[in-house]
Amino acid sequence: MNKTVFEITKMDCPSEENLIRLKLEGISSIAHLDFDIPNRKLSVFHSGEPDSIEKSILELNLGGRIISTEQTTHTSFEENAEQKKLLWTVLIINFAFFLIEIITGLISKSIGLVADSLDMLADSFVYGISLFAVAGTISRKKRIARIAGYFQIALAIIGFTEVLRRFIGGERLPDFKTMIVVSIFALVANGICLYLLQKSRSKEEAHMKASMIFTSNDVIINLGVITAGLLVHWLDSNKPDLVIGTIVFALVIQGAFRILKLSK
Repeated sequence: MNKTVFEITKMDCPSEENLIRLKLEGISSIAHLDFDIPNRKLSVFHSGEPDSIEKSILELNLGGRIISTEQTTHTSFEENAEQKKLLWTVLIINFAFFLIEIITGLISKSIGLVADSLDMLADSFVYGISLFAVAGTISRKKRIARIAGYFQIALAIIGFTEVLRRFIGGERLPDFKTMIVVSIFALVANGICLYLLQKSRSKEEAHMKASMIFTSNDVIINLGVITAGLLVHWLDSNKPDLVIGTIVFALVIQGAFRILKLSK
């Protein structure tokens, strides 16, 4: 048995972990995957050479590179019996906040909230692909990934169109209070999701929970929307809301292309 350690520089949260798991699922030589999200490292226990594993990881464009490869006598791996329950929990939280943010975003005229809602939906897709196709074939998972990826891209393009319309035609200021309050709740929700997922790891990694939360892209996006809300109020302009919305839509499309890579 060999142990190959990868550095995944763009692995910021469990959503990327799930993408990697799905991508590597069809490689029969892999016995176990051990993720260290805070340090952005992945240990792969496998037989044979790591070439096919490395190729699959590189195809996701998450900045993967091999740090070390060594032989190991570790052949007994514990499966987390609660993994499916945890995935259902974070899926429900993410989808619930997708609904909350898109509704409040449309009501408050905030592009930032609408964009963040799509980011929540993107995470829901990733967790959902694993859950709904957990007992299915690889081809079934690829079909689901393809549908989810194209749907995300379509929503993001609609979002970009709305940003352009508001930038050219003008729009009344978004409700900055709604932007800030809803984003704070979304921030807490993301923290809970990350905590629950990290809790399923070994106790030795417990001290990493805080750093995991604060390195997450989702948390950064939430803070960005909160900042945009404050700037909308201080500058009396909707431009900060449009800027953060554009950035998040771009991230959603980037995530969609990663999901589409799973369908190849």
